[in-house]
Amino acid sequence: MRVGAASTASLLAFPVKIPTRVKVPPGVKVPVGRGDLTLQPMMWMFLAILVTFLVTRMVTRTIRSGSGAGAGLGNVHIGGNHVHHQVFGILIIIGAGIALVSQTPRGAALDVIAAVFGVGVGLTVDEFALWLHLEDVYWADQGRKSVDAIFCVLVITGALIGGANFATGHVGTAAWWSSVAVIAVNLLLCVICLLKGKVVTGVVGVFVSVVALVGAIRLAKPGSWWAAHRYAGRPRLAARAARRFDERHHDRWNWVRDLVAGAPSQERSGG
Repeated sequence: MRVGAASTASLLAFPVKIPTRVKVPPGVKVPVGRGDLTLQPMMWMFLAILVTFLVTRMVTRTIRSGSGAGAGLGNVHIGGNHVHHQVFGILIIIGAGIALVSQTPRGAALDVIAAVFGVGVGLTVDEFALWLHLEDVYWADQGRKSVDAIFCVLVITGALIGGANFATGHVGTAAWWSSVAVIAVNLLLCVICLLKGKVVTGVVGVFVSVVALVGAIRLAKPGSWWAAHRYAGRPRLAARAARRFDERHHDRWNWVRDLVAGAPSQERSGG
């Protein structure tokens, strides 16, 4: 069957009644507006941490390569002292914390404060290795720990975007005791991961239970507390662990870290 232009025009000209009001049965709630389509404060914090980390690494890598001078990029010195960007991050965190406590913002203001706080976290955690070693190891091998730290922070904030109810039900009820038991088991698995030398797995496992379970089941890293006490009289397990965490394993993870944050060098300039 063919529809000509005239018949199409007549169809378009045919009056169609479009209801302007939709009757909603009583007791039915239809969310309009904000709902789940908006970015909650934790999402703003997560995005701010991620973007700040990526931008900071781009800037510091540009400074290290020597090509940042043309764009006016360089290390900050005040009174002859090299001021690391974690200092600015700490100041931003303090300022955001004061605003949160003193003003208790809501709505858009809370989103802004969350994003500002995330910027401070991103700048500060990017130099986590400096906290740990109390020296400028930003471009040294130890500086890769900063990448692990920022990864943990991103996983934790990402897991909390949808909210977190660790214990469910009213206190003392069967549902509450069940959730507490699950939490206790999960924390035990995280402790096992830490004893096996899997720090990142243990931290992430607090919020993502399956990660803790897998990390607790698999072999411990050589040199960890678990390997020293559990594999001492079990040479086969010790050999398996050595093969599992050999140089190739470390090289693969270091390749991922260096791809994101830049490969270490002998330089000692943070940014």
